[in-house]
Amino acid sequence: MKTCPLFGKCGGCKYDFTSPDYREKKLATLRGVPTTDDAIWVAPGTRRRADFCFAPNAFGFFQAQSKNIVPITNCPNLSEKINKILPQMAALPWSCAGACLITECENGIDIAITSDVPYFTNEFRMAANELPAIRITWNDKVIKQTATPQIKFGDKTVDYPSGAFLQPSIVGADTLRELVKKHTHNYSRVADLFCGLGNFTFATNATGFDIVGTGVTRNLFTHPLTVGMLNQYDCVIMDPPRAGANAQCRELIRSNIKRIVYISCNPNTFKSDAEILSRGGYELKTLIPVDQFCGSAHWEIFSVFEK
Repeated sequence: MKTCPLFGKCGGCKYDFTSPDYREKKLATLRGVPTTDDAIWVAPGTRRRADFCFAPNAFGFFQAQSKNIVPITNCPNLSEKINKILPQMAALPWSCAGACLITECENGIDIAITSDVPYFTNEFRMAANELPAIRITWNDKVIKQTATPQIKFGDKTVDYPSGAFLQPSIVGADTLRELVKKHTHNYSRVADLFCGLGNFTFATNATGFDIVGTGVTRNLFTHPLTVGMLNQYDCVIMDPPRAGANAQCRELIRSNIKRIVYISCNPNTFKSDAEILSRGGYELKTLIPVDQFCGSAHWEIFSVFEK
C-alpha cells in the first residue's frame, strides 16, 4: 500500500503513513529540537484505541476542519480487532450525535459512548447487545457488560476504567516502559507522577501519584507534590496530559531530586516545562522522539533531566 485510501478524506491523519516519504516528512517537524537519539517508530496498524464520532445514521471520523462525518468501516492504522467491529458499529441505529471511544483491551473490546443526549433508544440497546464487545457504556451508564475489561503492562494486569488514559498502542506503551526502566534502574526511591493505570509504576517499583489510576489520589495540577514530599525520592517519572506539569516543575526545581524522566505528548508544554527545569538547575541529558501517534503531526517526547 502506497496511499491510505482514507487520506485526504478523513481528518484522522496529517501525513499519509503508508507513503514512502512518510518518515522524511515527519522528521522534518523535529527541526530545531535537540534530539540525542534517533527517532523510534511505531508501526501503523497497531493502534488499540480510537475516538469516533456519530450522528443520525452516520459513524466514522470527522472530515478535516469540518463537522462532516466520513464513514469508516476499516482503517489501516487500527488494530485488526477494532477494524473487525467497525462495520457493526456503523450499522447501529444512531439517532443523535456524540463520540465513541473504542478500546481493544486484553480480554475484549470496550466501547465508551458519550453524548449530550442522556438516553438511548430501546432499538439501540438491542442492537448494541449484539456487538462482540465485553462492555458498552453510554455516558458511563452500562448498556452491556460480560466481563471487566483489563489491560496488561508487561506481566501486570489491571482493570480498565471506562475512558481511562492509555498509550495508543501496546508496542508504544512497551517501548516507553523499557526506556523508563533503563533510565531509572539505578534509583531505589522513585515517584511516578501522573501515573495513570501504572504503565511505569509497577515496572519501576515506584510510588504512584495521580487524580485517578493505581496511585495515590491527588490532583497534581492544583496540588503538586511539595518539596518535602519530593525529597523522600531521588528520581521522578512524569507523564502528564497535554496540559503539561508547570506547577509540579516549579516544586521540582526546589527539591533534591537528582533525575527527572519526563514523557510528553505536547511539544509546546514540554518546552515551557523544560525551560523551568533548566532555569532551576536541571540539564537535559536525553531526548528521544517516539512516533507514538502514527500519521499525526504529534510526537511523544522521552527525555531525561539531571542536576
